Amino acid sequence: MGRVLHETGVLAERTFLANQRQAQKIGKGSFAYAWSLDSTEEERERGVTIDVAIDSFETETKRFTLIDAPGHRDFIPNMISGAAQADTAVLVIDGSNGGFEKGFEGNGQTREHAILVRSLGVQQLVVAVNKLDAVRWAQARFDNIRDQISPFLTQSGFAPNKVFYVPVGATTGENVVERKNEILNSWYEGPTLLKQLDALDVPKRSLEAPLRIPVSNVFRGQSATASGLAIAGRIESGIVQVGDELAALPGDGVGVVRSLEVDGVQVPWAVAGVNASIYLSNIDQRNLNVGSVLCPTTELVPVVSGFSAQIIVFDLEYPIPNGASVELFHHSKDVPAIISSLDAILDKVTGAVTKTKPRMLTKGVSARVHVQLRNPTSGPPRKAEIPLETFASNKNMGRVLFRRGGTTIAAGIVLELTP
Repeated sequence: MGRVLHETGVLAERTFLANQRQAQKIGKGSFAYAWSLDSTEEERERGVTIDVAIDSFETETKRFTLIDAPGHRDFIPNMISGAAQADTAVLVIDGSNGGFEKGFEGNGQTREHAILVRSLGVQQLVVAVNKLDAVRWAQARFDNIRDQISPFLTQSGFAPNKVFYVPVGATTGENVVERKNEILNSWYEGPTLLKQLDALDVPKRSLEAPLRIPVSNVFRGQSATASGLAIAGRIESGIVQVGDELAALPGDGVGVVRSLEVDGVQVPWAVAGVNASIYLSNIDQRNLNVGSVLCPTTELVPVVSGFSAQIIVFDLEYPIPNGASVELFHHSKDVPAIISSLDAILDKVTGAVTKTKPRMLTKGVSARVHVQLRNPTSGPPRKAEIPLETFASNKNMGRVLFRRGGTTIAAGIVLELTP
């Protein structure tokens, strides 16, 4: 996506050339575009995205917030934090010989990435088949990749009419903004990547629901116009404006919105669907953490230690037994939890109960389970809690993911909350 930023003028030519020179010095010349978003020393040395980076760009009719999320399996928790803020996703496939197969077959990350973004509510997916220049823009290669991945994406929950395939060559910029290659032109008549993004539907926003802002970062602003304690996050529902009094949950912190920034520009208000930086006063930093949720003091988000959920079990090596220990992910928060009871196996089409109290859950089943957070074992005794809502009351606040042993094993929606 660094190429998109460069082609749309967001990444200045001077900055790109500086990145290119530095990348070539350490033998990573091909990473020059990636460095527009991978800015830390560790990311550049290792050649992988570690932290979530955010930028923005414009197409003919839309303005996009770009969330660059890690893909490496070591940093999947960060990827979940980024993907939880997305409306749509661009799944970049390596189209070179053996590249797609390495990412898609066996324990490749392409499968997990697709499952994660769909489980987090993303419905529109652009599959950018990259590096086709390495196979001389062979239509057979593009078709083969599309034919292999399409059934999997449908099985993962994507509607076929919401998945779009675009061949690109990011290194040369082919079919990113313009298409010039004669071979590609001879068989591909679809849009460029930028035009495909421009054609996507804008999701409906939950403007009438109570304000909910999961915190993805806590920092202190250093500029003359924006300084002091601040949080960054996506507004999942509602409207926030300067002067609002907000509670940070879990905890008892309350602060006042001093200023708001969207895409680096100060604004008087912001609405659902926007990624914003919110500068707060009258609140201690100890009350703000990644994974906290900001909400109005008059419409607090529920804080619970347990809940029941309807889940789909993914491809896993071992079944999920009653009492299984898992990592629970909700937006940018991950906490240890236990699947304390397996209540029922459900028909995946109708939702009807087909079996009660199963002994274990196996690959591909839909089930109703109860989840209990595990209390911390270190520090002073305290009850583990998480800000959460049912899917029925707020879709964006009612999705959860479960991981075990470094693998995503299930995802689902919250049905009921328990204290």
